[in-house]
Amino acid sequence: MTNIKLDNFAKLHAFEFLNESEEDVKIGTLEIRDFIENHSELDEQSISDQSIVYFLRASKFQIDKAKKKIKSYYTQRRDVTEWYTFRDPFLTEMSELLDIGVFLPILQKDEQHRQIVILRIAAHDPSKHLQNNVMKIGMMLLDYLSMHDQNLSVYGIRAIFDMNGVKLAHALQMTPKIIRNAVNAMECYPLRIQKLEFVNANRGINVILDIFRSFMTQKLRDRITVTRDIPKFNSHDHLPVELGGSTSSYRDLAKHWKKVLQNNHQWFNSSR
Repeated sequence: MTNIKLDNFAKLHAFEFLNESEEDVKIGTLEIRDFIENHSELDEQSISDQSIVYFLRASKFQIDKAKKKIKSYYTQRRDVTEWYTFRDPFLTEMSELLDIGVFLPILQKDEQHRQIVILRIAAHDPSKHLQNNVMKIGMMLLDYLSMHDQNLSVYGIRAIFDMNGVKLAHALQMTPKIIRNAVNAMECYPLRIQKLEFVNANRGINVILDIFRSFMTQKLRDRITVTRDIPKFNSHDHLPVELGGSTSSYRDLAKHWKKVLQNNHQWFNSSR
């Protein structure tokens, strides 16, 4: 798997905005490594130095905050088995969800070098597809992206939730347990979420959003925007035609990411 490393511009950004220096990386990695070795449930995870640096960046090199994130992250991976086991993109329902394109990373970064991901909340059929499998697809793609490109750990994620076509059946799938797990994943994943943009949102979305907000920190709540239709996005966002862009379509992106996940199925089967 190709790993895109940081260029000098990204290193400068990490220094200015994430408090990163070579000395801090060295000291932080040693301290976190000692923390891991003294917690057997973490030590058995074979956590790489690169992963430790991701957690440090996500915590702006606040060591105690990074420790808390690591512990929460691996606790969720252990306990929420419905998201982190049987990660096989060739399984029938997983393959169908990939064809539909429920979770679509944009192939180019935005003007601030952030990775945009589109979550198509109503693309699947609630009578056929489990919400937990929708979430599993999303976590698989985030895992792939973070392993593939170190820049995500510096510039972060921008999530666009396309609510077009949301019905009561979709809302009923979002149980408090799933919402709580989703918010916890946002909080502990070693990539910083910069924006949460809900578009094509009808009035009913407020009920679900209020539940989401109840589990969120104030910082995450402040990053939410809600738009009834499609806002005028920047052309540098490289969005698909369905969101007013011109570079691709949902169908194109779905085909691309299905191929990527299936080409890396062995890695997914061996990782959690």
